[in-house]
Amino acid sequence: MTAVVPTLKTSEIVYPSADGKPVAETYDHLYAILTTLEVLKQYLADRRATVLANQFLYYAQGFPKVRVAPDVMVIFDVEPGGRDNYKIWEEGQVPKVIFEITSLGTKSEDQNNKKDLYEGIEVQEYWLFDPRGEWIPEQLRGYRLGVEGYQLIRDNRSEVLQLRLEIEGKLLGFYREDNGEKLLIPDELVSALKAERQRAAELESLLARYREQFGELPEDNG
Repeated sequence: MTAVVPTLKTSEIVYPSADGKPVAETYDHLYAILTTLEVLKQYLADRRATVLANQFLYYAQGFPKVRVAPDVMVIFDVEPGGRDNYKIWEEGQVPKVIFEITSLGTKSEDQNNKKDLYEGIEVQEYWLFDPRGEWIPEQLRGYRLGVEGYQLIRDNRSEVLQLRLEIEGKLLGFYREDNGEKLLIPDELVSALKAERQRAAELESLLARYREQFGELPEDNG
């Protein structure tokens, strides 16, 4: 009697959203991932795009074990918001930019396997950031997809994101190319808001002293 092995329909295949492994190796790597995620989410908040961090990217329909979990990936022309995982065949878009926060322990995987994979599925830009400088002396190394595959980016500019990237200690700094402004990380944003409130309070105090001495300010009648 011939045994019949049941097969699952495509709709019945389960694509897990977690594997129980830690998000990052160290606090430095985790903080670099989270700040990159939040900065890019704010930057693209008014765009039809999403930014995901350490979530499974499935690129082969029907093969749930064929997956990768980029530290940060940016996908355009999809509905904004989070996902438990990302399936290319459902969304219809390949990530345009991927960041891997690398270390000596993940060097081979990041520089070889993932680089070849991202090049193969045509991720436009692939950035490797080594916050501790363990194997990338310059800490940041980027690749852009060309007609002959990935080419080294020599000016640390992301053409896709229209941002200039700079090393700022163990974090990446992002600067807009249109006006040169820095995209603030959460801690910097909080500090900026506190400073703005402080300036507003000082101005209010100054106006109060003015009114005590000279009365109300004259109205502008145009």
